[in-house]
Amino acid sequence: MTISTAAWEGRKLLRTARVGTLATVSAGQPFGSLVTPALAADLSVLLLLSDLSEHTRHLRAEPRCSVLVVGTQADANPQTTPRITITGLAEVVDDAVLKARYLAVHPYASVYAGFSDFSLWRIRPANGLYVGGFGRAARLGSTILLPDPRAVATIDAEASDIIARYNADHAAALAVIAGRPGDWQIVAVDVDGCDLANGEQVVRVHWTTPAADASQVCNELAGLARGAGAG
Repeated sequence: MTISTAAWEGRKLLRTARVGTLATVSAGQPFGSLVTPALAADLSVLLLLSDLSEHTRHLRAEPRCSVLVVGTQADANPQTTPRITITGLAEVVDDAVLKARYLAVHPYASVYAGFSDFSLWRIRPANGLYVGGFGRAARLGSTILLPDPRAVATIDAEASDIIARYNADHAAALAVIAGRPGDWQIVAVDVDGCDLANGEQVVRVHWTTPAADASQVCNELAGLARGAGAG
C-alpha cells in the first residue's frame, strides 16, 4: 500500500464516518467518548458538543485530542477492519456554513443544534494513522492527508450552484447514484465526493479520484449516474 493510496482511502473513510471515538485528556488521564463527526470541505473534523459533556470540559482545558473512525469489518478477525486516527487541536467555531455542513449529514441534530449549551467544534488534522487491515498501516502527515487547498477553494466556490442545479434538474439521476429509491438530494459536495440525503437517511458517494475543479465534479456525477444505471 503506497502512502498516496493510504491517504485517499483514509480520506474516504473519514468522510463516510457518522460515528467515531474522541480521545481527550484530563489531568494526564486519557478519556474516550462516542461522537458523531462530519467533515468540512478541507477535511477538518466537525463535532457538535454539549457544554455539559465530560469531553467538552476536557477540550476547553486541553485542546489536544484525537478522533478514531472505523470502516466495515472484512471477516471474523476484527484486525481486518479499516480505520484511521487523526490528531489535532480542537476549537470552538461560530460558522453558519460549517454548522450547515454538519447538519447536512446529521439532520436529526437540528432538534438540539440551537440549544445554548451546544457548540460546534473543529479539529484540523495535524497527523493521521491509517490502517487498511491486518499488517497494512501508514503514517500520514497533514501535507499528505489533506486535500489540495486550491481545489477545496475552487470547488467550494461553486458547490452551491452545483447542488442547486442537480437537485432541480437531475432528481432521477440522484436516486440512481444513491443506489436506492427515494427523493434524494445532494446536500454537500467536496473534492472527494458528495453526500446525498433522503429525510434523515444520508449516504456518502466517492469520486473515482479527487476532483480539481467544478467541471470534474460534474463529470464524476455524470459518470456515477451512467455507471449505476448500467448496473
